[in-house]
Amino acid sequence: MNYFRSTLLFSIVLLLTACETPTNEDSKRAKKGVGGMEYGGVFSVNEIEDFRSLYPLNITDVTGHRVGNQIFEGLVKLDQESLEPVAGIAESWKVDDSGTRYTFTLRKGVFFHDDPCFPEGKGREVKADDVKYCLDRLCQAASDNVMFSYFTGRVKGADHYYEQSVKGKLPAGGVDGVKVLDEYTVSIELEYPFGSFLQIMSLPACWIYPSEAVELYGQELRAHAVGTGPFRKKVVREGEVVILERNPDYWGRDQYGNALPYLDAIRYTFIKEKKTELMEFMKGNLDMLYDPPAEDVASLKQQARIDSGLFSVQSVPAMVIQYYGFQHESELFSNVHVRKAFNYAIDREQIVQYALQGRGFPAHHGIVPPSFREYNTASIKGYSYSPEKARHHMAMAGYPNGEGFPVLTLQLNYGGSVHVQVAEVIQKMLEENLNLNIELTLIPRAQHYERVETGRALFWRDGWSADYPDPENFLNLFYGALVPDDINQKSYINSIRYRSDDFDDLFESALRETDQEKRMKLFQQADQVAMDDAAIIPLYYEEAVRVVQGRVQNFPINALEYRDFSRVRFSQPATAAS
Repeated sequence: MNYFRSTLLFSIVLLLTACETPTNEDSKRAKKGVGGMEYGGVFSVNEIEDFRSLYPLNITDVTGHRVGNQIFEGLVKLDQESLEPVAGIAESWKVDDSGTRYTFTLRKGVFFHDDPCFPEGKGREVKADDVKYCLDRLCQAASDNVMFSYFTGRVKGADHYYEQSVKGKLPAGGVDGVKVLDEYTVSIELEYPFGSFLQIMSLPACWIYPSEAVELYGQELRAHAVGTGPFRKKVVREGEVVILERNPDYWGRDQYGNALPYLDAIRYTFIKEKKTELMEFMKGNLDMLYDPPAEDVASLKQQARIDSGLFSVQSVPAMVIQYYGFQHESELFSNVHVRKAFNYAIDREQIVQYALQGRGFPAHHGIVPPSFREYNTASIKGYSYSPEKARHHMAMAGYPNGEGFPVLTLQLNYGGSVHVQVAEVIQKMLEENLNLNIELTLIPRAQHYERVETGRALFWRDGWSADYPDPENFLNLFYGALVPDDINQKSYINSIRYRSDDFDDLFESALRETDQEKRMKLFQQADQVAMDDAAIIPLYYEEAVRVVQGRVQNFPINALEYRDFSRVRFSQPATAAS
């Protein structure tokens, strides 16, 4: 999309939404709360990629998560700055001595958003039965439920309930390990102690939504979201604009007792070109810009220093890895020598230095990024550039000098020119070092992951942004128990369909380990097994960079790019002295 077309589209979106929500410039602060906390304003942010779904059990992309996280809540959520679990719909919880039973006490006075699914359109109070309803549905087989893996093998009775649901039989009483103790208390029993359980409870899989919405909207829930969060859905025009308005009945309060959130609304646009997105930020039409073009970061930092207060550039090592996936159940990539040849043939240093303009870190180690303090990423031996080793392994695979190797398609999804630039560099490296013919194909994101998850893609670009801050979340991508026996069934988490008894034994031991130091060492050993098998091609670990307008307050960056707009506010405009 060229600049003029992008600008025209953005102008049309602004015109279409002008009568639906106030602009940042025209919005008046409704009031100033205790402690000088300013209310009002519309926070404008752009997403390069469209959301796939806003239905909690089918949110598999970062855009859907970023939007949905403002609409829905779980029993707990993450702190915007520390990423530690904090109270959500549950005001408190306790864990028994065995570390396997969690008891959550719900807040009183938490209401679902007003919506036509309720009598007279008025949202009702959330009770423990709602939590039970949603967690039971998480363990029920359905075409739009891709989240069961977070509970499988962990929550007591979850696997049995899922297996029975596949047969069309839902056990009476729901999942055995999820129990309603009274109107405001629910307990969850685990099969074994699991150190990241509270982080998992903050995920979309465990967000709470009303049964009335499911009954009324059905499949339309993918774009018609009803939750309890600080903002509620107002407008959804896919690919154009999403507007979330302030939830006036939100339970949250700040340290002064002021009602949250401060903002009137959040407006999401979907400009696809990063350069156009940057221009809209510089014009003041966007309040933040995530992942600016790599070649512009240095000049943005310089301008931020010169024009102090105009905008700020925030950065932190991200919990994100970019990699290429192999379909392990294919005849071609079931050969470990082919996978190793591809890994050795790629110069990751060159990719980071030139294609990324220094943004990021070469992935010479495992799948876990170097953003976890207790995890020794550097101890994992991965792959460094070695054309000689690459050619050796290709010959061992039966393709000396690439002879007999078929033309191979590298599948990419639309959304981000940097991925195309990196792919073109890798295409050339594989051609020069292994004498291979690699073709690139770009398809829409939804179609891309549909092909990946159903096993129809052989070689593809992928990336993983941590759902929650724990190395287990990355290593889960290699867990063999998540691969369906039927190739025709979707494999969402372990999309490469990698299986290794050695990896699984170490991974499962780590899951059950309560000593944090021992747990990390087991994870590191599992990571090394996957790298020895060349399970994927780790390319680079990302650096999170965003640019934020100077008037934006209470919006710290974190390694997850986890966004909670409930406490974000704008600074009060300067006024003449009285």
